[in-house]
Order: sequence, then C-alpha cells, then structure tokens
Amino acid sequence: MLTRYAIILAAGKGTRMKSKLYKVLHPVCGKPMVQHVVDQISQLKIEKIVTITGHGAEEVKSTLGQQTEYVLQAEQLGTGHAVMQAKELLSNKSGTTLVVCGDTPLIKAETMEALFTHHEEKGASVTVLTAEADDPTGYGRIVRSESGLVEKIVEHKDSTDEEKLINEINTGTYCFDNQALFDALNHVTNENAQGEYYLPDVIEILKNQGKMVSAYKTPDFSETLGVNDRVALAEAEKIMKIRINEQQMRNGVTLIDPENTYIGADVEIGSDTVIYPGSVLTGKTTIGSDCEIGPNSEIKNCQIGDATVIRHSVAHDSQIGSHVNIGPFAHIRPLSTIHDKVKIGNFVEIKKAEFGEGSKASHLSYIGDAEVGKDVNIGCGSITVNYDGKNKYLTKIEDGVFIGCNSNLVAPVKVGKGAYVAAGSTITEDVPGEALALARARQINKENYVDKLDFNK
Repeated sequence: MLTRYAIILAAGKGTRMKSKLYKVLHPVCGKPMVQHVVDQISQLKIEKIVTITGHGAEEVKSTLGQQTEYVLQAEQLGTGHAVMQAKELLSNKSGTTLVVCGDTPLIKAETMEALFTHHEEKGASVTVLTAEADDPTGYGRIVRSESGLVEKIVEHKDSTDEEKLINEINTGTYCFDNQALFDALNHVTNENAQGEYYLPDVIEILKNQGKMVSAYKTPDFSETLGVNDRVALAEAEKIMKIRINEQQMRNGVTLIDPENTYIGADVEIGSDTVIYPGSVLTGKTTIGSDCEIGPNSEIKNCQIGDATVIRHSVAHDSQIGSHVNIGPFAHIRPLSTIHDKVKIGNFVEIKKAEFGEGSKASHLSYIGDAEVGKDVNIGCGSITVNYDGKNKYLTKIEDGVFIGCNSNLVAPVKVGKGAYVAAGSTITEDVPGEALALARARQINKENYVDKLDFNK
C-alpha cells in the first residue's frame, strides 16, 4: 500500500452562515464539523494530516490540537490555491493524498477508504469522489467521455446549459498521486468567472498530460453534503442524528422515540439501557447497561454506571455510580461524584459534592462544596451554606449522619459519624460523632393570644 496523506480544506470564512463562529467550527450533533472530518480520517492509515486554515485559524488549532499539522491560507483565492499552501509539507512526498473539505461532516471513514482503494487499484493519477444529486444546483458537474472516463469537472457558474443538466456531481473529495498533484497545481490559472484557482482544474491538466483520471461514485449522497448555511447545517444535524441513533439501537440501546432523542457522536451507551423522549446526551458521556434516562433529561460529559435511573433532570461533568436514582427535576452540577445506591430526589441541586454509597437527599435541598459519607440522610429543605459572599467553604458530613428537615450547615463545618441534626437547626460549629445538635430558638406558646386580636377594627 502506498503512503497516504490527507489535506483538509478549512480556510473559508463561511459568510452565508452569517455568524461570528468560524464555519467549520459550527457543531453537528455536538461536535464541530471539522472535528467530524478529522475523526473519520484518523481511522485510516494516514501518515500526515494537513489542515488549511484561514479565517479563525487559531480557533481551529485550539479545537483540533495536535491531531493535524496546519498551514495558513492568508488570502482565499480558491481551492487550488488552498492546496498549494501545503506544498512545503507534502510536495516532495511519494504516495497518495486525500483532499477533503472541512465542512463535510457526514463523510465516513469507510467511504474514504473505498476511494483510496479504488484509486490505488486503478493506478490513477487522480480519482474523484462523485455522487448522484436530485438537484445538482451549485455543484461542479462531472463531464464524462463516451467511454465513461472523466473528461473534466465544470463548476456550476462556468457550466453550459447542457452541462447543468448533468446529475453526477463533484463532492469536493479527491485522491491524487501526490507528486502529480503539486506538479499540476503549478499550471492552474484563475481565468474563470470567479477569478479563483480551482482545484478541479487539476483534473483537466492531468488528463491533457495523458494521466489516468478515475471516479468513484458513493451510493450515499448525504455523505457529501457541504454545509454553507444554516439550512444545510440543520440538514446535516438531522442526518447525523438518525445515523447515531440507529447505531445506538443496533448496539442494544432502546430509544422509545428516536426522533425526539438527541445523542452526541461521542456518547457511549451500554446494552439494555432505555432512553426516553426529550433526552439530550452530549460530550464525552458514557452510560452503563440497564439504565433508564429521561424523559426530558440533559446529560453532558458524565460517566454513569449500570442500572441508574435519571428522570427529568440535568447532569453535567460528573461521576455517577450504579443503582443511583436521580430526579425528577434534580440538578447535578459539575465536579460532583455520586457513588452507588445514592438517591437524589426532586428539586435537589448538587454542586462539586461527593455522595457516599447509600446516601440520600430526597427533596428540595442544595448540597454544594460538600463531602457526604455513606448512609447519610439529608432531610427536606436542608442546605450547605457554602458561600460567604467572597469565598466558598467545605462541609463534611460523615457516615451514618441524619440531617433533619430545613437545616442549614454553615461551612466550614463538620458533622461527625452517626450524629443527628435536629430539624430547623442552623449549624455553625462542628458536631461530634453520635451527638444530637439543636440550634434553634426555644418554642414559646402564648395562651389565648388570638382572643386579644380584634380583626374587625
């Protein structure tokens, strides 16, 4: 097998997106478009990936990191000019170079591998990835000779009326003999309607040199969708969502209503887990087997064990164990660690807190900046008072503690193992283990007080 390289074209500003965000960084199912492309290419045996950046170059580098090398196209003078920017990195290499656009998030590794294989088996100088389009408007047309070979690619704006009737389109993805590519680019001109250096012109140059020009037609047109505006972005999101959900179901996950379930590209879910409608699972989330998620739950960057139930709740950037019951209407904020068999009930908010195995906060509580031990019961309406207006402080609740309803634990404070806090208490000092802490005013009953009230005055 020849050495393989890849060039990702990601320099266009994307004016039709009408956005401050650089075009290729717009997300599809929670991941930037160009990241989808890089992730798919990375599944292939590629020696070097080069990303051509322009507007928003630093943002692209920040997103992709060291997965690729980068070259700046300071002026956007066409796709041919963009590829020429990789000359110093690739022009002296022997092998096959894939050129793909960074705004085609739906392209699959399998399709690119098939393109490579077809190209190498044919011994072609260039192979074009093509597709049949019901409406080819805006795409470059594949003009074939009578024998079926690729004769040329004509941009829509430069095509004749007859050429506009052709439905086979250029997807903008190619395989080139690397040295033939850079040699031919030296002969590309900008004598066209846009005054740009078109990469497809390389096809005609190589053909005129007697080199073989081949084409590989993908059966799935949706893979070739280029995102240039918000309408296409929504279409890509829809297609990707269907693709992801179908794969999850084939892996043994039950989606009660796939059309109303949103799962990110990097989410991993175990078998026999059930996802109810309205749930949004994104980021680097992993969910174990036999869980129930939703309805209407939002989970981002969480690691969740087996047989856990999360209903009508939000959880971000946290670790959640097995056999945990969360919700309805709970909020698990970042940096929380919830161990096995914990109960987080309705309208409970957890923030940067650790809950030991078997502990419970069943209703209407806020537990922030806290270490909660095993088998702790936190009564309804209790809170850790963690903020004094300037700094945050830690509350420690040791194993087996019982916190009565409507208690305030004013941090920094510690409640020792097995202690009880009476309902309605405001605790400002440490509570020893096995003690009962009461911190409330003594009750006073005024007999016959109501008789002294005259509401008729």
